[in-house]
Amino acid sequence: MTVIEALKNRRAIRNYTPQPVEKEKIEQILQAATYAPNDRMREPWHFYVLQNDAMKRYEKMASSYLQERFPTKPHLVESSLKVVQTTPVAIVVTADMVENDEDATADNIFAVCSAIMSMWLAAEELGLGFVWRTRGVGLVHDARMHTFIGADQNQKVVGTIFIGYPEEQELKDKKRTSFEEKTTWL
Repeated sequence: MTVIEALKNRRAIRNYTPQPVEKEKIEQILQAATYAPNDRMREPWHFYVLQNDAMKRYEKMASSYLQERFPTKPHLVESSLKVVQTTPVAIVVTADMVENDEDATADNIFAVCSAIMSMWLAAEELGLGFVWRTRGVGLVHDARMHTFIGADQNQKVVGTIFIGYPEEQELKDKKRTSFEEKTTWL
């Protein structure tokens, strides 16, 4: 598979089989992330791998968060929690914040986003499903996640990644706006 084919075929996978993901594959995905471009080689990422008991504790935290946020939408809470309940591994990814330097901090966040995309492509090559969550069940914008993973104060949570062997599903073509409509040639 070429890189362009992998990009075209990439999908957010939210339904997984109970099959555990091998540690070697998780390590390959993490290694791929470290190849991402980053300003001044700061390598501003940190990865918190959640499995087994940590996933159970994460589910409890996510459930509390979602019930508080959506008290009148129990179906939304239930459907959002499904990915946490069925995913064998989650990886919370943080970016280093640079004190008194907003531009460097932004560059670090951009680098971490690139690292996450590298992880996604590696997962695709390894036959794994992958979804990058931020809002909702990803808890990126909630202080509980920061505390849960024990991140330093100078770390910003950028994404929660769910990885597993995908359930069989029919993949539909993604409707995308043509690049021509989103491009200005100067």
